[in-house]
Amino acid sequence: MEIKVLGGCCKNCDVLLEHVNEALVELNKVAKVEKITDFVEIAKLGVLKTPGIVINNKVIFSGRMADKKELKEILSKY
Repeated sequence: MEIKVLGGCCKNCDVLLEHVNEALVELNKVAKVEKITDFVEIAKLGVLKTPGIVINNKVIFSGRMADKKELKEILSKY
């Protein structure tokens, strides 16, 4: 599984990255996690608002935060 956390250097983006990593550990899942901060690259993914999450090249959500519970629900499907 490949996960991209999209966002600049904002606190919400950093927290989202932390929540993704914690959720993966709690679910006992392994994934390549990458934080994308280049807004040109983010726009190429079709995302105009951050923070956001892309899993296996599919945009899951953008322009909002997700708590760890929601992330665990999302990640459990992969």
